[in-house]
Amino acid sequence: MGFADHVKEIERVGQGNNTGRDAIVVESWRRCLDTYQLDPAQAREAVIVSQTRLREHRQQSEDLVHIARSGLERLYRQVAEQNYVLLLSDREGVTVEFLGDPSFNNNLRKAGLYLGSEWAEPRAGTCAVGACIATGEALTIHQTDHFDITHTPLSCTAAPIYDTQGALAAVLDISLLSSPILKTSQNMARHLVSSTVRRIELANLMANSRHDLVLRFAGAPEFLDVDPEAAISVDGAGRITGMTHGGARLLAASRGLDWRRPELLIARPVTDFFEAGLDELASLTRASLPQDRRIAVRDGSTLFAHAIEPQQRTLSVPVARPSRQPPEMSSLGGKVPAIDELRRKVTKLAPSRLPILIQGETGTGKEYLARIVHTVSGLSGRFVAVNCAAIPEQLIESELFGHAPGAFTGALAKGRKGLVEEAQGGTLFLDEIGDMPHAAQSRLLRVLAEGEVLPVGGSVPRRVDFRVLSASHRSLADMVAAGTFREDLYYRLNAAVLTLPPLCEREDMPWLLERLLEKHGTERRPLRLSSAARLLVLNYPWPGNIRELDNAIAFVAALCDDGLVQVADLPDQLSGMTSILNDDSHQADLRAVLTACKGNVSEAARRLGIDRTTLHRRMRRLGIDRPH
Repeated sequence: MGFADHVKEIERVGQGNNTGRDAIVVESWRRCLDTYQLDPAQAREAVIVSQTRLREHRQQSEDLVHIARSGLERLYRQVAEQNYVLLLSDREGVTVEFLGDPSFNNNLRKAGLYLGSEWAEPRAGTCAVGACIATGEALTIHQTDHFDITHTPLSCTAAPIYDTQGALAAVLDISLLSSPILKTSQNMARHLVSSTVRRIELANLMANSRHDLVLRFAGAPEFLDVDPEAAISVDGAGRITGMTHGGARLLAASRGLDWRRPELLIARPVTDFFEAGLDELASLTRASLPQDRRIAVRDGSTLFAHAIEPQQRTLSVPVARPSRQPPEMSSLGGKVPAIDELRRKVTKLAPSRLPILIQGETGTGKEYLARIVHTVSGLSGRFVAVNCAAIPEQLIESELFGHAPGAFTGALAKGRKGLVEEAQGGTLFLDEIGDMPHAAQSRLLRVLAEGEVLPVGGSVPRRVDFRVLSASHRSLADMVAAGTFREDLYYRLNAAVLTLPPLCEREDMPWLLERLLEKHGTERRPLRLSSAARLLVLNYPWPGNIRELDNAIAFVAALCDDGLVQVADLPDQLSGMTSILNDDSHQADLRAVLTACKGNVSEAARRLGIDRTTLHRRMRRLGIDRPH
């Protein structure tokens, strides 16, 4: 197929025509056209990231690569004679591990089959790694399946690697510079890649779960001990603590759930999914024959299981990142991509002691996030919070830096230690740092630069050692440009930036709502929303963000008697939205389009003239599940 024909076919697909391509390719082409606004007529060279960026991506993936290495090398030995190269990409599509024939290095690098290559769809168009990240499925993108004409000689087969908590962690890909015409020639490649991924996930689960019971499953007893299809880990209380991707699919299928929502699976009692208690499951060890280790699943099926008891010894193998996330991480939000990325950043940045700037609207939880960073950092000192907007300008310097005896009228006779010193060995959190007066900014810069604090009216500086976190609802970069915030202090404070989205943009808002209902309810009177009340709450814009929602739930908790919140119990600001209850045509429209598209969200988004992310957000907010 020539260049012009390839472009014309992509344009026909964009117009809704069927050209015979696989559905997964068609959906990817439409994402490239509609969501990423890529031009099929504009060829793009392969992108290799800088050495600095590559080093960062490899450091973030080093634990998973360590665990996966033997599986990667084994797979490469199986396929190298057929001239395949092997790429391991992180969840952002950057190749962090590469195995290939060095004699082809120049050609491979030019084609993007090389260490540091970037294969996310917005950058590279339709490709195996990018489509795998987008869909979460194993797939082959063969020759002219590629969106970009520069990639059409390639045949690439990829499978996703999930972490123990059900989140996408990496993608394993094997690719050919040139290959047979038929796409079916790559069926065996997909089988090999998927088998390798299954073994990597199992090794990662074992490394993560040495203190938990691990259950391996197979459909036939002959394969139970040699090549299990799925595995989960269970703690001493009988709750799910981890799973392979096969395990996630097994658990979800047993209750008719969506495996893409791991929060419905993790931490649930194992008895929710199997017709067996913890003791019975723990007895399914090698002490009995494989064919005798049957287990009944809640959906009526039967599997064979092998139980591996908790190991008390310390393993030297490092574990992948999710196991290093402390319990506090779960309270950041639900299992959605934006919050998962925030968790990843906090896990990495918290122990580093880098200054972190937290940006977000008022009420989005900036101080809450700062406290989590402090907790995860491991610092032994206190967390000291200072609201720079709440302290009068004439007092802020003495509050921060303390004052000598009798330094000014009204000062304590014996002097006073400032909040900076109170944070010794811990964390100083400067909330609304943008409201700090210029004079105080200058003194703070000196403290950060020199590690010393001089009390107001004092002559002898004192050594201080603390970690600084700051937050603002305004753009400090814009304030620097306007001359209202010191540029040198800005660069001292924002070695890293964490951004909290407004509540109306959070895809995990239903999760946040449930946590607040739990917070304000009691064991004897749990709070729950009627369907109509929930619809109003999820569709209100909440300009005050989480703080406003928290206050509203506290209000209804005090107002309703039986724990069931009705529309009449809601705060007045929601009363103007009751028209939603009388006209649910927007819900009916969404449901009708989704049904017509047989649950294909990409196709439904195309018909509605919106992108896939927006449609997912609307579905979540309106409580609409994808039809099966």
